[in-house]
Amino acid sequence: MKKAIIFFLILLGFGITDASLVGHAEEAKKILSIEAFDMLNTVPDTYLIDVRTRAEYQFVGHPYNAYLFPYQFFTSQFVQKEEGAGYQLSQKNKDFVEEIAKVFKKTDNLLILSRDGTRSALAVKDLLAAGFKKVFDVEDGFEGPPFPTFKDTNRHKFYRQLAKRNKIYGFEHRRHYGWQWWGLPWTYEIDPKYIYPPDLGTPKKK
Repeated sequence: MKKAIIFFLILLGFGITDASLVGHAEEAKKILSIEAFDMLNTVPDTYLIDVRTRAEYQFVGHPYNAYLFPYQFFTSQFVQKEEGAGYQLSQKNKDFVEEIAKVFKKTDNLLILSRDGTRSALAVKDLLAAGFKKVFDVEDGFEGPPFPTFKDTNRHKFYRQLAKRNKIYGFEHRRHYGWQWWGLPWTYEIDPKYIYPPDLGTPKKK
């Protein structure tokens, strides 16, 4: 018994308790777009943050009242790969967390949306690490994930090649889940209130 008490006191001295371990192990809460929309309509202090690029936000469209905070930016670097060619994204927007912290409280419910859940998952991790408490990853994104997607990379590569050989161009098109797929409201129109703050020159307020 004495040994157990001494061991506990040692842990306490180093700040190692169950509570501290749980705090560091916090993970993102994953939700679908339809759940995010419901939260926006029913839960106070809930905000939708679109972490796609400026071009995607403007030309692909965006949910109504979605705040634009790009997690990455498009670069002028054009790369050709076996699975396709395209312009590359930057590593990360170094001011991403700082700019969000200027606008939102760390106790706000922040719903993070990207194209298909890839960038939102990265953004959520950064926000949790920065001390934001209620961060949700809208995992199906605005357009939805590519369909079909096989976890086995070799199998996925095989079917991609099969589709290409037979000129089936619908392979990996985004038609499975996502904000648009659910029929949730979105627009091309831009309200300066929701634009990335540095683009306006001064921080915006909620």
